[in-house]
Amino acid sequence: MAKRAWINRNERKRAAVKKHAALRAELKAKKDYAGLSQLPRDASPTRVVNRCEVTGRRRAFIRRFKVSRLTFRELASQGLIPGVTKSSW
Repeated sequence: MAKRAWINRNERKRAAVKKHAALRAELKAKKDYAGLSQLPRDASPTRVVNRCEVTGRRRAFIRRFKVSRLTFRELASQGLIPGVTKSSW
């Protein structure tokens, strides 16, 4: 499991992106790159990382289910994800 600090940091980044979204859009429309550079770094949406809802893992993230591949496999095997079954041929 990821450290709580990484998960909390990512949540702070999401909040910063949300807070500065309108101002960023306005500055980008004006092509005011000097003004954009004055905003906090974490206000950029590219700084936010997709993390697993269960474990906080950032690698091998499946967007559709918002979990990592490992968690997805566990939940699918237990039948906790509707519509997902183990494949065999």
